[in-house]
Amino acid sequence: MTYHLPAGKALGGPYIVDVTPEKAGWGHSSLRILELPPGGTHSFEAGDSEWIVVPLSGGCTVAAADDFGQDTFELQGRRDVFSGVSDFAYVPRDARASVTSAAGGRFALTGARCTRRLPARYGPASEVPVELRGTGNCSRQVNNFGAAGVFECDKLIAVEVITPGGNWSSFPPHKHDEHRPGEESVLEEIYYFEFAGHDGIPGLGYQRVSPSGPGRDTDVLAEVRDGDVVLIPDGWHGPSMATPGHHMYYLNVMAGPEAERAWLICDHPDHAWVRDTWPDQPVDPRLPLYTAPETSA
Repeated sequence: MTYHLPAGKALGGPYIVDVTPEKAGWGHSSLRILELPPGGTHSFEAGDSEWIVVPLSGGCTVAAADDFGQDTFELQGRRDVFSGVSDFAYVPRDARASVTSAAGGRFALTGARCTRRLPARYGPASEVPVELRGTGNCSRQVNNFGAAGVFECDKLIAVEVITPGGNWSSFPPHKHDEHRPGEESVLEEIYYFEFAGHDGIPGLGYQRVSPSGPGRDTDVLAEVRDGDVVLIPDGWHGPSMATPGHHMYYLNVMAGPEAERAWLICDHPDHAWVRDTWPDQPVDPRLPLYTAPETSA
């Protein structure tokens, strides 16, 4: 199994990234990245999955229709992932949906197989919690637009992480590949990367995933660039390292078989002590790169 998919290696139909449970070899998590030209439109069937459509660059109109009616949402979006929080739209399972963009743009469709049908909804940027996690060179920003406890879904969990150049994210390494009630949940995870360039020079970073036990042997050490994807069915994941001078963005998509939708993790025992050092260090002064707007546009 190939767990690092460089840009262009996860193409599928109209999508520049098309990760399905079948392609990933697991049961729940999906990610599609859609690029639309000015005036472009794309229609899709939600099928047995729920979806959150979040603009990476540009704005769009999302329509979702099923036997219960039709809903249409205007997403203002953003210039790019380093310039602001975006609003988003939830598309329920079994719906017929479309994404249309007057000016064009790039849009993420984060998905998870599910059983419950929830109503289509709009998520305003103003209600996205922006969290600063870690301190020192472990400082990063998390946009919790689709986090458990923030926005209701049946199975899907999706967040954005921004790591300033030179910092380490997903550290200490952690895992969520065993069912241990109240302590750890089983979640398949997708990382999708973008980087801030400098004077026309593209950015890059590094992603580590290491085996966590018998039968959980995912092993990745990858140089990642714009549009790359890393699949994490199991294992300790982290660090995610941003090279100096280039901010790193990644979109996390998670889902799994657990009855409770929860992000419960276990830190690697060799590195968990790092958390104890955080109270003695300041948060990186470059953060937050931005905060959520006070009110919806």
